[in-house]
Amino acid sequence: MFLIPHSTKNSIPYQIEITSSNIMKGVSFLATVAILALASSFVSAYDPSPLQDFCVAINDIKSGVFVNGKFCKDPAMVSANDFFFSGLNIPGNTGNKVGSNVTLVNVDKLAGLNTLGISLARLDFAQYGLNPPHTHPRGTELFVVIEGTFLVGFVTSNPNKLFTKVLNKGDVFVFPIGLIHFQFNIGETIGLAFAGLSSQNPGVITIANAVFGSVPPINPDVLIKAFQLDKNVVEYLQKAFTPN
Repeated sequence: MFLIPHSTKNSIPYQIEITSSNIMKGVSFLATVAILALASSFVSAYDPSPLQDFCVAINDIKSGVFVNGKFCKDPAMVSANDFFFSGLNIPGNTGNKVGSNVTLVNVDKLAGLNTLGISLARLDFAQYGLNPPHTHPRGTELFVVIEGTFLVGFVTSNPNKLFTKVLNKGDVFVFPIGLIHFQFNIGETIGLAFAGLSSQNPGVITIANAVFGSVPPINPDVLIKAFQLDKNVVEYLQKAFTPN
């Protein structure tokens, strides 16, 4: 502790007591102010989350057609039906090559979801049905098992570590945004799950379909080298996954 003299005009001189405690309090206060200022700069610089694959900028607003999301309805015209969807009690058709079906309730199906950052899906699985490796570029997925036994997993970005788990009825698993993941019904009965997604339009990229079934197709030489496959195999896969 030490004292410093202090005086003002027309006042009696006095002393201010400086202690290490007071100094630390001052430093702590300045640090807090600096952190808050830095956080505020981050907030002001943050862009809105993308709600579609791309939104190319234009200079002439009269030529604009799309926004990052959906246009908003006049509040005076809004009704309860704008916040309502019916039909998730109906099983999806799993009679396909992978034995699964996803019924997605996003902003295109439920207009009231616009700007709320959430959507929902029903996932039906045949016996040994698979929801193939895929990714949601704009949403984290929370997967809840209603019926069945599932092998699920996701792969991180490089160095590509796999996190996998067997889930039973009532179990919950989360797939982080943007990471490749899958759900495989390994039980001997049909499977049912519901999933919540942290976007009104999370999007989905099924890996095999995107790589081998893109329109127009990716140059086979690229796929041959990338996947270290024979040319005949690549050509077969492109035919198998190209939309009819």
